[in-house]
Amino acid sequence: MTQEETTPSLPELGPDIFINRELGTIDFNWRVLALAKDPSIPLLERVKFVAIVGNNLDEFYMVRVASYIQKHKLGITSSRPDGYTPNQLIYEIRKQALALMTEQRAIMRALFEELKQEDIYIDQVADLQMLYREAVRAYFYEEVFPVLTPLAVDHARPFPFISNLSLNLGVYLRNGLEDHLDFVRIKVPEVLPRLVNVKTVLNRYTKHNNTEEYFGHFVWMEDIIAENLDLLFPGMTIVEQFPFRVTRNADIDYEHEQEEDLHDISAVIEEGVRERRFGSVVRLSVPHNISSMMLDRLIEELDVVPDRDVYMINGALGSANLFQLDLERRDLKYPPHVPHFPEALPKGSDLFGVIRQQDVLVHHPYDSFSPVEDFFKAAARDPKVMAIKATLYRVGKNSPVVKALMEARENGKQVAVLVELKARFDEENNLEWARAMERKGVHVTYGVEELPVKTHAKIALVVRREQNGLRRYVHLGTGNYNASTARLYTDLGLFTDDEEITEDAVRLFNRLTGYAPDTKYKRLLVAPESLQRNLLQLIDNEIEAVQQGDYGRLVFKMNQLEEDVMIQKLYEASQAGVQIDLIVRGFSCLVPGVPGVSENIRLRSILGRFLEHPRIFYFHNAPDDQRLYAGSADLMRRNLYNRVEVVFPIMNKALQKRVVRVLATDLQANAHVWQLGPDKTYTRVAAEAGESVFDSQEFFIKDSFGLADGVLD
Repeated sequence: MTQEETTPSLPELGPDIFINRELGTIDFNWRVLALAKDPSIPLLERVKFVAIVGNNLDEFYMVRVASYIQKHKLGITSSRPDGYTPNQLIYEIRKQALALMTEQRAIMRALFEELKQEDIYIDQVADLQMLYREAVRAYFYEEVFPVLTPLAVDHARPFPFISNLSLNLGVYLRNGLEDHLDFVRIKVPEVLPRLVNVKTVLNRYTKHNNTEEYFGHFVWMEDIIAENLDLLFPGMTIVEQFPFRVTRNADIDYEHEQEEDLHDISAVIEEGVRERRFGSVVRLSVPHNISSMMLDRLIEELDVVPDRDVYMINGALGSANLFQLDLERRDLKYPPHVPHFPEALPKGSDLFGVIRQQDVLVHHPYDSFSPVEDFFKAAARDPKVMAIKATLYRVGKNSPVVKALMEARENGKQVAVLVELKARFDEENNLEWARAMERKGVHVTYGVEELPVKTHAKIALVVRREQNGLRRYVHLGTGNYNASTARLYTDLGLFTDDEEITEDAVRLFNRLTGYAPDTKYKRLLVAPESLQRNLLQLIDNEIEAVQQGDYGRLVFKMNQLEEDVMIQKLYEASQAGVQIDLIVRGFSCLVPGVPGVSENIRLRSILGRFLEHPRIFYFHNAPDDQRLYAGSADLMRRNLYNRVEVVFPIMNKALQKRVVRVLATDLQANAHVWQLGPDKTYTRVAAEAGESVFDSQEFFIKDSFGLADGVLD
């Protein structure tokens, strides 16, 4: 039999075996919303999952939907393997997103009813007792009224600009007995809370002593404004008022900037952030009971397409604001989680001394993020440290890491930092930190020579003069140097002084800050140059092993799976008989379980208290030092082609066992887990009869690396 006869032909990617990524994102939000209905999750945490869906959809429309509307406007008709043209996809997104939003608001209303049983109320002002309504009116007059700016619209005053994600009231007024109606827009102030604590208002604006009964009562700010419009428009009759909310195109297109405009990347970023709020409207959200008169006016003034851009909502607009419902009710929240302090890095230990003795692996947030911060602080204060280099993608508002880097410069060390200014929606914060570091004398660069290529790698290098010469120490991670997200995202981090890895780190930073496109690496897999090629070769090794009669196994964990070539290669591996487990939190364009194509692929999605974020790649037949990798890259086009990414090997056998335990624990979980089937639908996994419920995240809280006897083969 010839080689051609034994090798199955690769399937052409098409709608049957390729899921559209945007529709996959909506599927992901359905899974998040399912957590809001899960009675095993504390009540206030379930409210947060409703808010997370709202926040996710805001970003989804600002970036993804906006890009397809723009493609349609430009006449682009080409489609991806899923078969959708941009215009077809826009309307399919609308159909599926409307169903999601409808269910989200239904769950929101149900949760509000459950909150009442816990003496927490989201009230209407009109439902409050008269005494308390008067207090709310006094609050409005003293604290809200001065901040409001009603903007009339007439022949002399055009319709005002409506900023992105702002909540507004449209009001129709009548002067006396006139037939003519006047229109006014009122922006709900973002400087004031959206959810107003009634008890706080009562304590300020009533002498009534019995305010404890209103401890858990809240009212929406737009409702307060609506109930007191007569104070804003004396002498006018309020005919009708309705809230409305606008979502705009907020994606900044760096890729198509002209080369002559790129002499100052920070200026390009700053201008892009300013222009973001003026993007075209991609979604107009209005109440389901809005009048046709009001809706027609908004459609005309905002220049939206009614059957594409208008979303009628039964419930409060802007559900992401439910994050503000943060009460001190520990009984309605997850039990407090105190991260473990890694045994290898006890507090007060000689950090560099420990790393010289052994590689150290941490699993956040189950392990504390403090050792990462201590790594930077120790480097800043250690007189033997000569230089520090780091990449920063999302660092947060109050960053101990950035402060340590500035302290290091004050202490006379050479500090070089690559700050990725193009980290979407973190541009302003990153730019602010970059300029602060520059003022301290830190060498700050903003990316490699091609602007569209973001630097997404998570790596820090410390160079230290020791008795036997210079020694290098490296931290590599799957997540950002951000203390806030490190408490919410699950990630892996490796501390090492391995000679080849640290030498690669030196080469990488030279590549990032200078001109060295032909840089070669011994241990690190780096995108865009070599990451995909190396991953494909490692998959080919599994295919070859199976063809020679051995067992082949791949286990990949990531956030998203989308890139065509990687999907085809996984299909090829499945056809060859390689057993493949994929743990993909977000969307997957790959379809598992399709006979003749992917029947050897299983794909699960895990959600829960923490956001699953590590990228881990296991290759059963690879050499020991190439069997396990972790890093910053998902298997997406943007990560493999348009970002600087670093995927690093876990070479220490003891640490390999720990990473295998993480994967094995995830594969055994049966709580908050969904399985993707060949019909492209996700089915929630349930414990079988007689089987205990097993939540991987809860187990990691007890043991950072999961099941002690966890194995993959």
